[in-house]
Parts: sequence; structure tokens; C-alpha cells
Amino acid sequence: MVDYDGRLSSVYTAGRGMTADEVSRWMAAFGAYLPEERPLRILDLGSGSGRLTPGLAEAFQGPVYGVEPSDRMRELAEEHAAHPAVTYLKGSAEEIPLPDASVDAVLMFLSFHHYPDQLKGLQEVHRVLKPGGAAFLRSQFADRMPDLFWYEYFPSAREVDAAMYLSVAEAADLARQAGLDAADEPVWVSGEKTRTLRETYERVKLRALSTFEHIPADELDPGFERFAADADRDPDRVVPAYPAAMLVLRRPS
Repeated sequence: MVDYDGRLSSVYTAGRGMTADEVSRWMAAFGAYLPEERPLRILDLGSGSGRLTPGLAEAFQGPVYGVEPSDRMRELAEEHAAHPAVTYLKGSAEEIPLPDASVDAVLMFLSFHHYPDQLKGLQEVHRVLKPGGAAFLRSQFADRMPDLFWYEYFPSAREVDAAMYLSVAEAADLARQAGLDAADEPVWVSGEKTRTLRETYERVKLRALSTFEHIPADELDPGFERFAADADRDPDRVVPAYPAAMLVLRRPS
């Protein structure tokens, strides 16, 4: 488990923040699976510092609930991602503080792998979704891992990442056990903008990715030294923006 009340909370916004264009790309991806009617009530489950939560309120014009177990991350969201239609709530995937059938959609954005009981979390998603409502499971999947270029600096990073995640089939099977319809394959979203090598290094060096909480300490300094040297040598080189995997789930009508 990763402690988001500690060091990570102090670097998360700088290391994982999104531009307005990136937020807009994600809103369009979610909107493709939602009805055109407005307003829609949305749950951002594991909302963290609220990097997408206000965007959900703007895009879907209804109340949005950001449920987050970390007190410090919730404080950051309330301070930096406030919105009149957003309410941040203390809670967890296993105990969502919302009534039955109360939301039109649930977003699980890179939070699913942190749920202590993933089946219970999906059962709670089923409970709070209205019949016909959609849930977006944006995650990495062990059998669809992107070949991130910065893995070359940290020999164990690829293995560490793959070990954190279920396969697509495993995640879809859990969703079905929870009573949700699940596709057999994820959809791929081009949500991230391209960045230069220097920009990417400046973000990654903050270690705001939970990957770095599990990499052996003796890999970190040498890896970042090589990464920094490459960024100094070729700062303007554009690095890849990787398509992101998302399973679309739905509560049957």
C-alpha cells in the first residue's frame, strides 16, 4: 500500500497534474459512453488531489462527488480543485458514502490498484450506480503494459508496475462478479499531451508515481543521474505520449 498522506501528497500536484487540454480529452472520452442529457451526477472514486474532479462538473453540469480516503489528498483537492458543484467526501471504494442508485457514472482513474478489496469496491460501484449507468476503470493492466521509455533507467520498474495490476481478463471477471457488464478489451484513449525530455524528467524526478515507492533504493540515484544527463544533453527531444487503457463497465438496466 502507498501512503498518500505522506511524501506523495507534497509532490503529487506538480508530478501528476494535467493541463486543461488533457482534462478536456478525458472528458470527451467519458462523454462518448454517457447520455447527452444534462445534468449528470458523477462519482470520482479515489479522487486524490482533484485533478479531474472539477472537469467532470464542468463537462457534465451536475453534482460531482470526490471520494478519497487520504485526508491530506482531500485537503489538497479542497484547496486547489474546489468547484461549486463538487463535494469532496472521506470514504473508500469499499465504503462509498452515497445512497444506492444515486449516480449516473463512476470514474476510477488510476485508483483501482490501490483498493484493498477490489471485488468489494466494484460491488459498491454497482450499488451506487443507477441502472444503465457507466463506470470507467482507467488503469494499467498486467497484460497491456505500455513500454514506457523511462523504464530503461530503472531496471526493476517494468516488473514492479506489472505486479501492481490485474490483467484485463481478471479485472473484467471481477466486474462481472460484482454484477457489472464488462467489455473483453479496453478502449484506448490519447489523453496525455506530448512533452519534451526535460519536461518529462522534471515531472518524473518528483517520484509522484507509486511505482517509485517499490523500486529498490539502490536503483533510484543511478537511474535519475542517467535520466538527468540525457535531459541535459537533449532537452527538447519529444518523448512518446502513450495511449491509456480504460475498461468501460455498466450496471445492467
